[in-house]
Amino acid sequence: MDSRPAPAVDLSDSALLALPVPRADAPSHLLPDAPHASLTRSYLDALLGGDRRRASALILDAVAASVPVKDIYLHVFQRAQYEVGRLWQVQEISVAQEHYCTAATQLIMSQLYPHIFAVENTGGTLLATCVSGDLHEIGVRMVADFFEMDGWNTFYLGANTPNADVVGALIDRQADVLAISATISTHVRAVSTLIESVRANEQCRAVKILVGGYPFVVAPELWRKIGADGSAGDAQAAIVLANHLRGRGIAS
Repeated sequence: MDSRPAPAVDLSDSALLALPVPRADAPSHLLPDAPHASLTRSYLDALLGGDRRRASALILDAVAASVPVKDIYLHVFQRAQYEVGRLWQVQEISVAQEHYCTAATQLIMSQLYPHIFAVENTGGTLLATCVSGDLHEIGVRMVADFFEMDGWNTFYLGANTPNADVVGALIDRQADVLAISATISTHVRAVSTLIESVRANEQCRAVKILVGGYPFVVAPELWRKIGADGSAGDAQAAIVLANHLRGRGIAS
């Protein structure tokens, strides 16, 4: 019998095979009694059918009919993206389809910017970014857009911005709040390292740091352990928390 250690690839394959099979009955995020449920279903069906023009038209028509842009973000985009993730997890759609839906949603979000940036700046300054290695940037982009609609001046850095550049941007923009997104648990260490870099700079001592993403949903107190000032489950909650932190200190 060969007693030599198994190659790394064999160990990886064995580990993957040992993982639990995704639940085929994972509940849908498209609840029939949710706000704008019909629009969300039609929007997602258009995306899954590869019809980006129809998906865009549905959103633009809804906004023209006075559906608030915040409602579109929270109840249509967010729920649709959650459902796309579920469908990928249970292997009903491919990675290519998941990427298409995400890219199409980002494009449609940009078509709403005339409504978003029409709001007068009355709040603080937000810098939003993903940690290095995390390319799932749509969530933190939605957060930045929400802050813009709330009157904040926002600077969205996207994915893979080096820590030193994030710190430099915080100083240059005189930011009040830094929002950091992490999609999976393996990114938490990178979030912690970025926070350490910010805290180590004397010019950033007053910056409040919010973290968000799946790891902080499943572990609600994780933000405390990595030195953040708070965490929020969605964009609207992030605004409430940021305003609280700026006005009254750290929320418990």
